[in-house]
Amino acid sequence: MQRIAPGDLTVFLAIARAGSFREAAVALGVTPSALSHALRALEERLDVRLINRTTRSVALTEAGQRLYDRVDPAFRDIDDAIEELNTLRGTPIGTLRLNTALASARLELMPLLAGFLAANPSVEVEIIAQTALVDTVAQGYDAGVRFGERIAADMIAVPIGQRRRFAVVGSPAYFERWPRPVHPRDLIGLPCICYKFDRGDDYHWEFERAGVELEIAVDGPFATNEHELMLSAALDGIGLAFVFEEMAADLIAAGRLERVLGDWCPYWPGLYLYYPSRRQMPGPLRAFIDYARDRERQAA
Repeated sequence: MQRIAPGDLTVFLAIARAGSFREAAVALGVTPSALSHALRALEERLDVRLINRTTRSVALTEAGQRLYDRVDPAFRDIDDAIEELNTLRGTPIGTLRLNTALASARLELMPLLAGFLAANPSVEVEIIAQTALVDTVAQGYDAGVRFGERIAADMIAVPIGQRRRFAVVGSPAYFERWPRPVHPRDLIGLPCICYKFDRGDDYHWEFERAGVELEIAVDGPFATNEHELMLSAALDGIGLAFVFEEMAADLIAAGRLERVLGDWCPYWPGLYLYYPSRRQMPGPLRAFIDYARDRERQAA
């Protein structure tokens, strides 16, 4: 067997962590075809198959799993050692990769982005928006942004941004055809726009008033996992939408949408930026957290 240098394993680790040639190729900045050729060359040099691949998925072989279990912690230790050196610099350097839902990116991350990049010219930021919860470590993200109840217990969670409130909204045309709900249970039987998670289940709309908490399983002719599409459907009179208050504010002010059940929509704790507790915090991530906290203190 030919000698394998540590750098030769980068391709294998990227594919194993991402579980996808396409996502690994994006992370490494190469084409999936080039990645496939590189993996095949590594397997030929090792004289063992590491990954079984089909047209739709990849999976580690027994040999691949054994290799991954041995070398992945070592590579992460190397990454942590480099990050420890980065903390000695006065200015953070590198790429900050964040994973979040699109609405969260628009509400919390994008308002911070221009100022953060101006204050940290040696940092680049990648924001990958998707609804599904992902393994941030395995897929090469520095951190994710989600609501607190969706964060795994082994993660460090840092509050980011302000408290958030939802709004139930419908178009004037909708309320010409359907009654206005005055209690959350009135939503049952009314056409609503369902928010569907990537795993296939629907989000139950959450309400609270005077200590009474309710979850309502709404139904309707349209479902999506994106708040902008929910707003668009509400404007078209398809159903009631349950969206972030800020996203509907201008449409409500313009009279294009009308709000109901406002007294049942309290403020909830805001979003959290979370990252693994077992790793050295990357310099760009530390700088971003410090910047977000400074902005929050200035706004208070």
